Amino acid sequence: MFVDDPKTLVSTEWLAQHLNDPDLRVLDASWYLPDMGRDPRAEYAAGHIPGARFFDIDDVSDARSDLPHMAPPPEKFMSRLRAMGVGDGHQVVVYDGMGLFSAPRVWWLFKLMGKDDIAVLDGGFAKWQAEGRAVEDMAPMVRDRHMTVRRQAHLVRDVTQVSAAAKLKNTEVIDARSPARFAGEAPEPREGLRAGHIPGSKNVYYRDLLTEGGTLKDNDGLRTVFEAAGVDLSKPAITTCGSGVTAAILSLAMERIGKTDHSLYDGSWSEWGAFATLPVATGPAD
Repeated sequence: MFVDDPKTLVSTEWLAQHLNDPDLRVLDASWYLPDMGRDPRAEYAAGHIPGARFFDIDDVSDARSDLPHMAPPPEKFMSRLRAMGVGDGHQVVVYDGMGLFSAPRVWWLFKLMGKDDIAVLDGGFAKWQAEGRAVEDMAPMVRDRHMTVRRQAHLVRDVTQVSAAAKLKNTEVIDARSPARFAGEAPEPREGLRAGHIPGSKNVYYRDLLTEGGTLKDNDGLRTVFEAAGVDLSKPAITTCGSGVTAAILSLAMERIGKTDHSLYDGSWSEWGAFATLPVATGPAD
């Protein structure tokens, strides 16, 4: 049975009931890979959930890094969100145009910044539209709202920490990429990256956590997927993927089943696959 939780995942029904709450803020965090051929900002301009503000994952990031959309410094996060009219005391709901793809990344980013009152819209804009719910093409009126941030360092891992975890085998490193990319049988969408995976990591393809309708599976279904991939849920976990986006789907799924000792490798394969000195494994998980 689905349970709405304003700190993890809410249904379209929940959002429809709360859409006019004065302290609710909705974010469209649609983001697509280059080969998907979609323009998230243009899609937002053409139609979005009433009151939604556009959250640009590539803009709200660390401009000092050569890696794609790395988590921004707290000051930049605070500044960008205030400009969107999002601040302390707001309940945030974030969605994307794929159903469940990039929105969990923003959910994780809020958690990283110490903001817990955020949920992903289950099924996203696709489900909202399919149900014939209201859509508008006007940007909302924005009023500045003060925001305080307390970065939660335990929710993110860097390459050194991931390398140590992989060697010690005391933490499950879980890769959200497709089985073909994980095995090194399919090319990476970004040029210059080696093919394969972090030695000792497990493969939980993010799509396996979703139903055919693009919603997150129920808790029993989520546990089954993790266990079928050989993940020991009693160990701490680090999620990873191509560039730190779909890894957050795994993080959200673990949070839903009550597993809270997880962090996200922000550099993901965009970083690991680029360094010749880091070991790479191919084929299925060990």
